[in-house]
Amino acid sequence: MDENSPLFAIATAAELAGMHAQTLRQYDRLGLVVPQRTAGKSRRYSMRDVVQLREIGRLSGEGVSLEGIKRILELENQVASLQSRVRELERALADELVNRPGARVFAAGESGVVPLRQGMRPRRQTAVVVWRPER
Repeated sequence: MDENSPLFAIATAAELAGMHAQTLRQYDRLGLVVPQRTAGKSRRYSMRDVVQLREIGRLSGEGVSLEGIKRILELENQVASLQSRVRELERALADELVNRPGARVFAAGESGVVPLRQGMRPRRQTAVVVWRPER
C-alpha cells in the first residue's frame, strides 16, 4: 500500500487527524491539504494527507498562522521532491560508473586539461618561478 493512495473518507481522515471534518474542508479550500476526488467528487485522503493534517495541527498549536503553515508545507514538499530527484540522479550516476569501468581521468597541465590513464598521477612541477610586474 502506497502512502499516497486515496483511502479515507473525510470523516475517517478527520478522526485520524484529530480534527473536525469542517476544518478539513476549510484546509482544502485554502490549499493546505488537497485530497484526491472520486468520480462522484467525494474527498479521499491518503495517509500522507493525514500526516500533513497532523503537522498542520501541531504548527497551529504552536501559533503559526495558516499562511505560514502553507509556506512551510510548500517548502517541505519541495525538499522532499528535490531529495527524491537527488536519489534518482545518484542511482543514475552509480549505474553509469558501474557500466563504464574504464572512465577517463583528467588533470590540469601546463597546456590546460590533459587526460591521464587510470591509476596514473600527474607529474608535479617543482620549479620556482619569479614574477616581477612590468614597469
